Amino acid sequence: MKRAAFTNRWLPILLLLPQMAIIVVFFYWPAWHALTSSFYLQDPFGFSETFVGFANYTSLWKSAPYARAASFTVVFSLLVTFLSLAIALLLAVKADKVIKGAKAYRTALMWVYAVAPPVAGVMGIILFNQSWGPLTRFLTMLGWDFKLGVNYYDTAFAMVLVSVWKQIPVNFIFFLSGLQSIPKSVREAALIDNRSASGRFWDITFPLLAPTGFFLLITNITYSLFDTFGVIDTLVKGEPGNNPMTLVYKVYVDGFRGNDMGGSSAQSVILMVLVLAMTIAQFRLVERRIHYT
Repeated sequence: MKRAAFTNRWLPILLLLPQMAIIVVFFYWPAWHALTSSFYLQDPFGFSETFVGFANYTSLWKSAPYARAASFTVVFSLLVTFLSLAIALLLAVKADKVIKGAKAYRTALMWVYAVAPPVAGVMGIILFNQSWGPLTRFLTMLGWDFKLGVNYYDTAFAMVLVSVWKQIPVNFIFFLSGLQSIPKSVREAALIDNRSASGRFWDITFPLLAPTGFFLLITNITYSLFDTFGVIDTLVKGEPGNNPMTLVYKVYVDGFRGNDMGGSSAQSVILMVLVLAMTIAQFRLVERRIHYT
């Protein structure tokens, strides 16, 4: 096996410096600043600060609004993750069977991936507009007096729906790739052993998609926790009020709206620990090679 060699020992270091500088400036420095700020009660303008130890963390433990945001985040993440994976898997299975017009069918399912989260939120506002939104009119016909931004559960429903719609294409791409990587000989043998389509899927296809499923599970949980910020911020129109909030959005509201820098930093540290735990889980479960006999 041929290995890359550098004639100058400083050349690889110089090549790594730009990337390392970006990591330090945009990740390590903000993370360290958030960690240190979480132990202080700070003036919002940065003129003074008082060391309070773990007071910011203990106040979060006793905070009813934070507990409510945490509870909603758990439910929101479970719904977005499950629905995104389930719908994408169903569409991938159907797309894998399409013979004529397969490329056009797949492109139509994947184009949503190019839509930015704030743009998806704007589209949700249009669809759920109180006066002329098509989805609002449809729900009204069903007897649902839908009020986005006013009713807690109506707003939560819109958040989940838009977030799921935004994430489906990513899952669809991975599931479809996983389905197409299954050897044809395995499919033919399964067809002989089991005439039931649902039986073949649950006994053969679904287990073979387990590595892809594990990867997407972690990816979708991360998406629901963090990448839905743009969708939520757009749907609540910058006025959270009594509307549902995820933990990430609460960090923004408390820090930039409430000027509680110490409490906001403590919340961000908790989320960083959560991300670290999920990253470790991904490396230990997802990146591990899985073999079937």
